[in-house]
Amino acid sequence: MLHRLGVLGLALLTLATGACREPRTFRIGYMICNSRAETEARFGPLTAYLSEATGARFVPVYLDTVDVEEAYVRGDLDFTHTNSALYVTLRERHGLRVVAADRRGAFGARTLGAIIARKGSGIRTLADLKGKRFVFGPQWAPFGFLAQYALLLESGIDPETDLGYYAIPHGSWKHEKAIYAVLYGAFDAGAAPMIDLEEMTAEGKVSPDDFVILAKSELAPYCTVGARPGVPAKWVNRVREALVGLTPGTTVEWAGERLRVLGRAGLSGFEPVTDADYDRIRAWARRAKLPPYEEY
Repeated sequence: MLHRLGVLGLALLTLATGACREPRTFRIGYMICNSRAETEARFGPLTAYLSEATGARFVPVYLDTVDVEEAYVRGDLDFTHTNSALYVTLRERHGLRVVAADRRGAFGARTLGAIIARKGSGIRTLADLKGKRFVFGPQWAPFGFLAQYALLLESGIDPETDLGYYAIPHGSWKHEKAIYAVLYGAFDAGAAPMIDLEEMTAEGKVSPDDFVILAKSELAPYCTVGARPGVPAKWVNRVREALVGLTPGTTVEWAGERLRVLGRAGLSGFEPVTDADYDRIRAWARRAKLPPYEEY
């Protein structure tokens, strides 16, 4: 009898210990886009939703683009949310697995990069850019730098020798700065992600009639959620299901408010993708000799 009571007591203790066990904790690194404050406001609610939807505890980490790889290598990140160029670099160098891609703008989980000039500038073709002043977005931007750099090379224009001068703006909201720099004549032409042109047009900041689009890249995936190789498949699948299952009506409690997760993130949803979907990004990076295929 005493033996049975002892076994029962041990079983109850095991159950109680399991009930009190802390949930699995994952750190998700968000690449800062325009500013840290904006990135926290966009993705804090999404992080809270992932905790609620998966049963794990998700902790957000906000990182400048150049710091993401170092944090990943240190083992500080289990999941990542970055642009597609950085996803490809982490995949090629460290085995990052794709989970899902952001849906945003007219092309869903994909977008494209454009080369623009101000209407009335006299610039009508890419050949007209030789000797001209050009503004790119950040160097890690797949649709504000990489796509356009590759487009110029494919058209027989070497940005390093054929442009009169090119620059990359400093500070936050860099894509907007590049677009405004072309609009107001600080540069003759520039690189513009189509998604930023769409949003600035919708907000009344610019008009489609302001610009001539000299060239467009092909479509490729936009920002991407990835998982490091050591994260068990069951958790990767739970995160993917939670992301793809988001609807415009999904809400979560965050910072004392109940918020719409997608609306706050500025997204229309998430879409399943495969690593092969990023081959176009790889092709641009190889042509431009940029990470992860850089040559000096």
